[in-house]
Amino acid sequence: MPTQALTDQDLARKSLQYRRDVLRWISHAGAGHTGGSLSCLDILNVLYNRILNVSPETFKDPMRDRYIQSKGHSVEALFVVLADKGFYKAEELEQLCCYNSHFVGHPTRKIPGVEQNTGALGHGLPIAVGNAIAAKLDDAPYRVFTLMGDGELAEGSNWEAALAGAHYGLDNLTAIIDCNHLQITGPTSAVMNNEPLVDKWEAFGWAVRRIDGHDYAALTDALKGPLEPGKPNMIIADTIKGKGISFMENAGQWHHKVPTADELSRAYAEIDAALAQLEVVSA
Repeated sequence: MPTQALTDQDLARKSLQYRRDVLRWISHAGAGHTGGSLSCLDILNVLYNRILNVSPETFKDPMRDRYIQSKGHSVEALFVVLADKGFYKAEELEQLCCYNSHFVGHPTRKIPGVEQNTGALGHGLPIAVGNAIAAKLDDAPYRVFTLMGDGELAEGSNWEAALAGAHYGLDNLTAIIDCNHLQITGPTSAVMNNEPLVDKWEAFGWAVRRIDGHDYAALTDALKGPLEPGKPNMIIADTIKGKGISFMENAGQWHHKVPTADELSRAYAEIDAALAQLEVVSA
């Protein structure tokens, strides 16, 4: 785990900076998945600042934890967190979506800190199951994490992997669903309803917890260790698409929309106000 303990207030400041960075780089590139990146940022914040024992210095260590971002379309969130953790300089994101750049619209292993190429939906959980089985066979202590979107649960590969995860008793595997309830063509419940999620994953033999995906304490408690020995862990994190920017929250068009200059200024103003309020509370 990270050696420096961060308070919830520290994480809140980081999330505001991450949100500013996501909007900055998506605007600079003129492309990106704004809403989904903002919905999963608090999850990544807790993972990289409280849970994962991975760093630029230990990334080649075979005993490091593995993180696989299955919802690859929200790669901008991962990019800003990896930059903050020192895997590369933030200025390198000026190349986001540029010709011949490695910083494209999906995670690729050409980017320092990225474990697997992902983006094809339903891809991450099967890879994570394979990594977790390998750890069991090697009697290795590392844990495996993957972040999925609720929309990608329509892919059948997830449910084959769910069967395997339970069959092999992978309590070293934690899957997180960024459950923001929206996808590109509408509400997830209308496109391909996947509820009741808790009942379904429990029926597949997983230990399941449903939490607020923007609550740092709840995320930390759910992610810090196996929920139940002998079972893979499923964290259903209810989130808000476009979280933190009032006119983006729960608005389907922000799945793939890039802010205009005026919208970016309004978003920055909201982030500045939230940061100022946070400092008042902290004083």
